[in-house]
Amino acid sequence: MYGTIRIAKSPLTGKAAGAKLTQAASAYCYGTRSYSIATRAGFVVAKHNPSSPKRQFSSTTRTQLDVFPAPANAPNIKVTPPAWHHPVYTEEQMNSIKIAHREAKTWSDKVALGMMRMLRFGMDFFTGYSHDEAVSKGNKDAVNARKAGWYSPMDERKWLIRCVFLESVAGVPGMVGGMLRHLHSIRRLERDNGWIETLLEEAYNERMHLLTFLKLAEPKWFMRTMLLGAQGVWFNALFLSYLISPRTCHRFVGYLEEEAVITYSRCIADIDAGRLPLFTTMQAPEIAIRYWNMPEGNRSIRDLMMYIRADEAKHREVNHTLGNLEQREDPNPFVSEYKDTKAVHPGKGIENLKATGWEREEVI
Repeated sequence: MYGTIRIAKSPLTGKAAGAKLTQAASAYCYGTRSYSIATRAGFVVAKHNPSSPKRQFSSTTRTQLDVFPAPANAPNIKVTPPAWHHPVYTEEQMNSIKIAHREAKTWSDKVALGMMRMLRFGMDFFTGYSHDEAVSKGNKDAVNARKAGWYSPMDERKWLIRCVFLESVAGVPGMVGGMLRHLHSIRRLERDNGWIETLLEEAYNERMHLLTFLKLAEPKWFMRTMLLGAQGVWFNALFLSYLISPRTCHRFVGYLEEEAVITYSRCIADIDAGRLPLFTTMQAPEIAIRYWNMPEGNRSIRDLMMYIRADEAKHREVNHTLGNLEQREDPNPFVSEYKDTKAVHPGKGIENLKATGWEREEVI
């Protein structure tokens, strides 16, 4: 059992106290041991309870404010900013993100969908994630969706386990695709038509998701072992698959991102329904605030999930669109300039987001 939280009469004040409360609350929920958190006038004390059983997923001991620390052997370096700057999302744009599914029309699409469902089943099992089929089809409100089972309900700890595992896997496809297209380009002595940068940027974005979640919870040896094995199998499987059929791989990733949108929609719905009370008191890590340029007053865990869900919706659009194109000939429509500037075209942001992807006739 977890420890108890005792709140004193004197309220916490100041940003430092808020950060301490966030760190202590995270340790309380996700730590390898339980804690009794006592608040005083302006500070927090977390007391260790040795009687609690060990867990394989614990809170990180690193401070949330230590974002891009200078290397120990580079005293002249002040900060290392992100290589790719994230586009600015408005609240209206993020609220407009919807669950969507692209119908599998060809044999390639059906293979991709089948492989995604198999991967989803395994991931759900190992992360203890519950899932309502009606939500994925858009026939049921995520707030009211609650599947009963031995692995329910989803609490804060399970959500962080799920997110860490998901993002560690999601960062692989873009890197594999970008790497192989880079090698094809220099081997064939041909231009790539702008695909490489978008694929590598997608991998970078997914890695930033992972680094953000690692500021909230740190996996121990069991989870790290699972991630090591999963990455080894996942990378090599994607490597061979992309050599055989890049179109199928992009469709597969598009279906995978559809599920990611469902996952984060469920998490947001659980926060709104009051099922994740610790998430309502925690703030987004500094690394997330800098990367997404999160405005003051909109830096909660719920806001963080909204930004990440919007990113996943963008990846869903990108990969479904790339899966519709001629892989060796067509330019990347997300970085191209169009002759008709008045028409709606795809871009790097989500202002013209198309959930099931752009058809080739619309962009080429």
